[in-house]
Amino acid sequence: MRYFFHIGYHGTRYSGWQRLSKFSSVQEVIETALSRILKHPVAIVGCGRTDAKVHASQFFFHADIDDNLDFDLLFRLNKLLPDDIAVFDIISMQGEPHARFDAVKRTYDYFIHNYKDPFLSGLSSFYRDQDLDLEAMKRAVAILPNYTDFRAMCKMPDRVEHTICHIKSVGLYIDAKGDKLRFNITANRFLNRMIRIIVGRLLEIGKGQMSTDEFEFYIANKQTPKIIIPAHPQGLYLSKVTYRYLDLEPRSAFPLLNSVDWHPL
Repeated sequence: MRYFFHIGYHGTRYSGWQRLSKFSSVQEVIETALSRILKHPVAIVGCGRTDAKVHASQFFFHADIDDNLDFDLLFRLNKLLPDDIAVFDIISMQGEPHARFDAVKRTYDYFIHNYKDPFLSGLSSFYRDQDLDLEAMKRAVAILPNYTDFRAMCKMPDRVEHTICHIKSVGLYIDAKGDKLRFNITANRFLNRMIRIIVGRLLEIGKGQMSTDEFEFYIANKQTPKIIIPAHPQGLYLSKVTYRYLDLEPRSAFPLLNSVDWHPL
C-alpha cells in the first residue's frame, strides 16, 4: 500500500532533502530509519528538493509498504529519528498518488532579520542593512506574477527541461518592530535556487544596487546575469505543499511562521 508521510525538518545539519553519496541528507536519514523498523530496504519519494541548510515546516514523501503495520509506525519512526526531523501524519492512500508529481502548489517563506540574535541563528538570515528601500522592494515583488518564464532566476537553466513557473501569490511582509522581513511565494513549481536568487535581487534593490527596471529587464528578456548571488539558505522554508486530494495545515510551531505580527508592505 502507498502511504503519504507528512513531516517537517530543520535543515541546518543536512545537505538538503535529496540523498547524496558523501553528505548526510534528510532522505537518507528517513530511509535508514524506515528500513531499520521494517527490517528491509525502503525507498521513499519526496515532494521536491531543498538545498543544504534549507528547512521545511511542511514536506511530504510517499513510500510503498506491503508489511502488515500492526504497530504504531508513527511513534516508532519519531522515536528513531533525530530531533530535527518530525513525522506528523502517516496517511494510507488509494491507488498510486505521487508525492512530487501530484503537488499542485508549493509555498515558500524566506525570513530576514537585521540585528544579531543568537536565537534566530540558523532559522532566519541575518542581513545587517538598516536602511533598505522597502518601497522599491515591494514594487519588484509586484512584478513577479506578470511573468511565467523565470530563466533569469535559475542557477542552471540549461539543465532543466523548461523554466516556466506559474506564480499563484507573492508578498513581502514586515513585523511590528520593523526589524524582520518575510518574503512569501506560492507557485506550481520552482527552479534551482530560484527563491534565494529572487531574495538576493530584492536585497540588491533595497540597497540601491539594482533598479526595479533592471530587475524586470532580466526577467522579461530571459537573461541570466553573469553574477548571481543567492540569499543565504538559512532563512528559507518550504512551508506548504498542496494536492488536489490532500490539503493539510502545517504543524510547525516555529514562531516566525506563526506570528500574527506580520504586516504586508
